[in-house]
Order: sequence, then structure tokens, then C-alpha cells
Amino acid sequence: MYRRPEIAVETVRLGEADGRWSVAPEGLGTHSVVYAFGVGTDISFERDLISRYGVTVHAFDPTPIALEWAAARRLPDRFVLHPYGVGDADGRAHFAAPRKRKFASFSLVRSDGVGPGVDAPVHRLVTLAGMLRLPPPDLIKMDIEGAEYAVLGDMLESGFRPPQILVEFHHRWREVGARRTREALALLARHGYRIAAVDGNGQEYCFRRCDR
Repeated sequence: MYRRPEIAVETVRLGEADGRWSVAPEGLGTHSVVYAFGVGTDISFERDLISRYGVTVHAFDPTPIALEWAAARRLPDRFVLHPYGVGDADGRAHFAAPRKRKFASFSLVRSDGVGPGVDAPVHRLVTLAGMLRLPPPDLIKMDIEGAEYAVLGDMLESGFRPPQILVEFHHRWREVGARRTREALALLARHGYRIAAVDGNGQEYCFRRCDR
């Protein structure tokens, strides 16, 4: 499925290779706070955001591949990685391993993968913000392997309505299907969000809040 952009705003593509995302730069600056959920082993988008606009990024990924990768590297000064996943409930959850070796995409909604899965701590977005005393986000990015549907619903119900949301939808998976994405798009529209950009594969969306 593919949806066309609904509003005409400037967007730019940041990041490298599979880590590229479209983002609307208006309003982003040194005062801006970004929450990035599910970073894996590619933070090229977050690096570009920091270097170009001076934002502060709070990234979240509890999977061992991501944490080991980050521990072995020098991360940007304005990049903070938190060892938690995001979900629609607080506790521990099982992440299925990626379905291809050397991938970092552990998933809460898939049941199998290549190698063993992991149990890791997850929290609702509202819990994470309070627990870590985080400033309100100006931008939220979700690449969370099928969990985006439940998290978006919980986020909006909790009162989180950032100016901009980037999300990769996983309707190509048989565990998900196109209906879930159509429902998510309708939910976002009811909360004032409009599509600013859709990347070529029809899965990565940039939304701007337009009811402020």
C-alpha cells in the first residue's frame, strides 16, 4: 500500500543506505529533543540530525546486538542510548531474533528468527519520559519491527503529541497486514497528523502535526 503526502512542507533525506529517513527540518535546532526507538547498528540518521541541527537524541534499544555495537564505538556528544525497549505496557518482553544473520532487527511481534531471542525490559513511552526525566520530544522516530501499532496507540492515548513523528510500518509482514497500517494512519489523522513524506517503499512515513 502507498499513500501520497497530504501537506506541502520542506523535507530532507538524512542518514546512509538503509538508515536514511525523510524529516521536516522546520523548527529543529539546538533546543530540540529527539526520541529514537529501535536504532540497531545504524545511527547515521541520528548523527546527521545532530551534526546539521544540533539536536539532542535519546535513543532506545535493549537488544544485545545494538548495545554491544554502541559500546564499541565513540558516540556523538548529543546522543544518549538507553537500554530499554518501548511498548504499550511496562515489564519485560520477548524479542524474536532477526530472520537473517548479522541483522539487528529483533522483533516483539514475530515468533521466530535465526538464533535465540532475548528477554529485555520495555516501558511505555510515558513511563520512559518520567523515569528518565526527559524533556518533551520535538520529534519521535520509530523503527520497532511491528510494535509501532500498539506503541502509537498508547502514545497518543497518553497525551504525547510531538510536532513530528517518523515511523516505519511493517504491513509487508504476514503477522501484521495492511489493515493495521490503515488503522494507524486513520488514528494519526484523528489526532491532527498529516503525511509530509513517504519513502519509495511505501513503509517509512514522516508526519507533521497540523492542529496546533
